[in-house]
Amino acid sequence: MTKKIVIAGAGPTGLWLAAELRLAGADVTVLEQRAERDPHSKALTIHPRTIEVLASRGVEQPFLAEGIPIPQGHFAVLDDRLDFALLDTDFPITLALLQARTEELLEDHARERGADIRRGHHVTGLTEHPGEVRVAVDGPDGEYTVAAAYVVGCDGTRSTVRAAAGIDFPGTSASVYGWLGDVVLTDPPSAGSYSRATADGLLLAVPLPGGLHRLAGHSPGDVRADHPGELTLDELRAKVTAIAGRDFGMHSPAWLSRFSNASRQATRYRRGRVLLAGDAAHMHMPAGGVGLNVGLQDAMNLGWKLGAVVRGEAPDDLLDTYHDERHPVGAELLEHTQAQTALMTAFSPDGRRLRSLLSTLIAEQPAFARALAERLSGLSVRYPGAHPLIGTRAPNLKFRDTTLFRLLHAGRPVLLDSRDEPSPATPGAIVHHGRPLDDRPDWAALDTVLIRPDGHVADVTPSGEPDQHP
Repeated sequence: MTKKIVIAGAGPTGLWLAAELRLAGADVTVLEQRAERDPHSKALTIHPRTIEVLASRGVEQPFLAEGIPIPQGHFAVLDDRLDFALLDTDFPITLALLQARTEELLEDHARERGADIRRGHHVTGLTEHPGEVRVAVDGPDGEYTVAAAYVVGCDGTRSTVRAAAGIDFPGTSASVYGWLGDVVLTDPPSAGSYSRATADGLLLAVPLPGGLHRLAGHSPGDVRADHPGELTLDELRAKVTAIAGRDFGMHSPAWLSRFSNASRQATRYRRGRVLLAGDAAHMHMPAGGVGLNVGLQDAMNLGWKLGAVVRGEAPDDLLDTYHDERHPVGAELLEHTQAQTALMTAFSPDGRRLRSLLSTLIAEQPAFARALAERLSGLSVRYPGAHPLIGTRAPNLKFRDTTLFRLLHAGRPVLLDSRDEPSPATPGAIVHHGRPLDDRPDWAALDTVLIRPDGHVADVTPSGEPDQHP
């Protein structure tokens, strides 16, 4: 039986998954329909948890060097921002980095790991057979078939893999359209991001690398089910002027586009030897810039599990936990992006009062503001577990000689053992002896903690209890 894994789609999710699978020793082929990378960047924001994911593989520095750091986030572009300094992370920022550049960096990483990335190769269908899936491909030199042990659809909201596997994608159609323009501004707003909400609409302006600004927002006339047509620079200028009172001297558009609040989620993230991740599994309004981040975290969850199964170190049913853990995260993603859509299009007097009330709560209730920030940043994700720490994401614990994220670079489980007489080695795990230097009472009360390759806590042994790690 083949051990090859085929990934459809060379977007951020597919590229990160390819690198993770290569780190696990799997044979990986990525098939991407586009011959060239899309120069237009739908996604822009890299959130704190995603920076942690990059750091746990030692590849965060190029992103930190090139991205524009923004120390705040927003919920529905409310006036009062979410202070990311409240977050328990080494990276209390978002990074503004164009998706095209993010993909370029991720592709370099995947190729360095040894992934076979084929551009201009379109997956047209698949059939499942005993022990393998046969993937039909239309490439530059004609049609061919690839046999794979598993196929992962990272091929976007119109996923061919999802359709071929017969996985339903229910949800709601568009009822609101937004607009965006990546333009040059001769009179930009003050440094950092800018926002304004009035009865005439909502505007968010974010600086981009390369001297551009992204202007995005909604207007009352955009609350409609029919597509408004192609966005023009004159229309963008009129909408921005109506909201902000000026157009900031916009010119030389690099990209003008619209987006909608159509929201859907795959009923299953796995069917047999076919799995889904990223936009193939969930689509939503791009509120808060979370989509790319959730996709990379899908890949982080799936990569180590699929690698372990292909290596023969874990049973096939480990892959069922991918759906069990990530489907609720996708459902929560749709919930809070739809809630933000309602707030961002609340143009009536009553709607604006609701926005004002929630904004005041963010300013006056630190616990509320922190809960929203943790949700948007991805730090709040917790998978099921009996102990309060099991399933949570582990912070970058500091030791005298290393950090947890450095220990995770190899993509293997990490056993943190603080016993005076260390327990026997856990098969397949990197064992580190010694207590963290961090002042964390909940961690100090534990003798051992087993960390999964994706950085979430797998198991713990409270102080004084027998070690029961496998």
